[in-house]
Parts: sequence; structure tokens; C-alpha cells
Amino acid sequence: MSFGTEFRKFAMKGNVVDLAVGVIIGAAFGKIVDSLVKDIIMPVVGKIFGGLDFSNYFIMLSAPPPGYNGPMTYDALTKAGVPLLAYGNFLTIVLNFAILALIIFIMIKEFNKMKERFETPEAAAAPATPEDVLLLREIRDELKRK
Repeated sequence: MSFGTEFRKFAMKGNVVDLAVGVIIGAAFGKIVDSLVKDIIMPVVGKIFGGLDFSNYFIMLSAPPPGYNGPMTYDALTKAGVPLLAYGNFLTIVLNFAILALIIFIMIKEFNKMKERFETPEAAAAPATPEDVLLLREIRDELKRK
């Protein structure tokens, strides 16, 4: 079998196509949740904690270039080429991840609840076989052995 034929057979399997669709939808959903965190949740958190902005928490690892007169903000110093230990930016990303993980957890939990509600009765466990039927099967099996 040629490489092209083998690859085409692999790529057309249902699982691969399902995975591709999941990745595309997941990427789009990630943008939605990122916007939710950045544009809706973080401003509220900032308002509650008095304008909390982690992005400007950093440690300069060396002095700014001679003659630098710009602001001492993360963006300005980074553009000026100053090496920074940007722990505030890292904390912001960790907080965004925690909020994103919480939202996804809640969404999956609710999805599983809905899925359980809409499952068909046939999917439930089969009823137990009555005792008399079991006894008749045992008798039948014994008679077959003799």
C-alpha cells in the first residue's frame, strides 16, 4: 500500500475527522472564553480589588539604556530592550487559566447532567432476569448434559 493511500485511509477514519472538528470548535471556544475572562471577568475583579493590574509587576534585571526617558511600564521597558522578570504577567496568565479551567469544568459538569437527563430508558440497565426463568435455564442445561 502506498504512503498516499495509507494516509488517505487514516485521514478519512471517523475518529480523525471528529478530532479535527473538536480541535476547530475548541479553538473558537477558547477565544470566546478568553474574551469572557479578559473583557468581562477581569475588569470586575479589578474593580473589586481597586484596579488590580498584574501586568506592571516586574523586576528589572538590568538598568534601562542610557538616556531612556520613557515610562517605567512593562510595555515601554520591553520595547526599550530591558530584560525583565515579568512575574505579574505570569500571574495574570495563571489567573486567566484558572478561570478558564473553572468555566470549562462547570460547562462539562452541566453538559453531563443534560446528557443523563436525555438518555433513553433503553440505555438504563436491563431488568434482572426473574428467578423462575433462571431455574428453567438451569434445568434445561442439566438435561442437555445427560
